[in-house]
Amino acid sequence: MVILVVATTADPASIGPASAFLSMPGWSPGPSLQEGIESFSNGEVRLLKHEKSIVREDDLDLRWETAIGEPVSEVIFLSRHTAVSSRPALTVHPIGVPHLKDDETPPQGGRPGWAAQPNPRIGPWLRLLKQIATDQGLVPEFEITLEATHHGPVTNTPTMFLEIGSTEEYWGRQDAAQAIALLLWQGLGLGGGTPVGTWNRGNEKILLGIGGGHYAPRHMDIVLKDGVWVGHLLSGYSLPMEEPAKGNSKSNSNSQEINGMWKHAIRVSYEATKSAFPGGEVMAHLDHKSFKGWQKNAITNFLTEHNIKIGKPDDFV
Repeated sequence: MVILVVATTADPASIGPASAFLSMPGWSPGPSLQEGIESFSNGEVRLLKHEKSIVREDDLDLRWETAIGEPVSEVIFLSRHTAVSSRPALTVHPIGVPHLKDDETPPQGGRPGWAAQPNPRIGPWLRLLKQIATDQGLVPEFEITLEATHHGPVTNTPTMFLEIGSTEEYWGRQDAAQAIALLLWQGLGLGGGTPVGTWNRGNEKILLGIGGGHYAPRHMDIVLKDGVWVGHLLSGYSLPMEEPAKGNSKSNSNSQEINGMWKHAIRVSYEATKSAFPGGEVMAHLDHKSFKGWQKNAITNFLTEHNIKIGKPDDFV
């Protein structure tokens, strides 16, 4: 099994960390895919470089296995991050567009209604990234943060994105690129250390974040604590809910009465997270303050109906 790290030459926040990563010891040229994607090998890690949008190259894991004969255990994408705030940031997040209907076109790749298996490294690597960025003097200038589940490309193995944001001024910052490269180097154990975030255990709890904003602050407060595992993070925009008709009791909303893709989004994100953490117990963590009463009641009822436990912050530590 090999680990794919994927970068695009079209994005300075992608090729910058990739180049810094390749400057570290142990690399050798690897095989190329027919599509013109070149690769480099270091132990069980394969770094792939292509020229297209990072969110448009679907099924790279299956294409690699078919062409090269090496099964893929996980995929890590390097990318830029954009934000209205323009604040410099280093971000980590799972991917998918589980809230979109079949007839909707994902604006940034992926497949409508789909959620990738979240990479188990997301939580441990967020904590490691914060440590590295602090040691490198990037904090407090750069915010170290999770992002909610969003965009593509389609993958078939546990996946995560590592991003540098949030404007062109920061996408090409060499110190930020070096921090991401160090995260990859240390996190994958290429320097001879123990890899960080490898899931090989059971009976531990995994946080499935439901509700809140794009940067998941209430979920992140928990994930920053040592030993916490995290799967998908569904922000409010990934939980489209149609307000019940007048005359229905909002205070006692039944999940069957509230239309919208929110139920599908929760269900597929739960199943993807469960698949990524075999033997673990996936528990929902709700950002209660982000919901209206009828929304919270409907979500709570739906989780109960589907035997998905709801955890409090202390349950995940």
